Amino acid sequence: MATWNSRGLRGSTLEDLINRTNERYDEMGLALIQKIPTPITPVKIDKELRHITLAYFDKISTVDYIGVVQGIPVCFDAKECVRDTFPLQNIHEHQMIFMEKFERQCGISFLIIYYSSTDELYYMRFKEIQRFWERAKTGGRKSFRREELDPAYFMELKSGYFVPYLDYIQQDLDARD
Repeated sequence: MATWNSRGLRGSTLEDLINRTNERYDEMGLALIQKIPTPITPVKIDKELRHITLAYFDKISTVDYIGVVQGIPVCFDAKECVRDTFPLQNIHEHQMIFMEKFERQCGISFLIIYYSSTDELYYMRFKEIQRFWERAKTGGRKSFRREELDPAYFMELKSGYFVPYLDYIQQDLDARD
């Protein structure tokens, strides 16, 4: 599929690729997207090494990334999946609530899913996430299969590291009109 030759992300995590992509989008003046740190309270600190060895989460987090793309508010979460079936338990209810509220404020919410077994990236629109979420809440499958996804939203890395999610935000916007 992509330019990284079916050898996975070659040691890079999905988050690393997205962070580099966000830096590039910022340099190009196309978007300003920030990684949202998870708020923690340190319990133990190794003073010699000067790092936290034990901590707990202060509060629940929302999504991994938030920002603006040419005047449009955007928020998204990055997820990795080893199999062709994605368990919905990987998406937390507080994330769904946040993304729904974000959409109501005329923002765009989505997931970027990396299927490591097939080296595929997927842009999952909020309405698609919501459909699977509602199916699970009404007694249906508590996961979705790769085959259930819209083929038009599978992404390929550009230049081996660039996650072209802006192209898919545009496709998402076009589908809303």
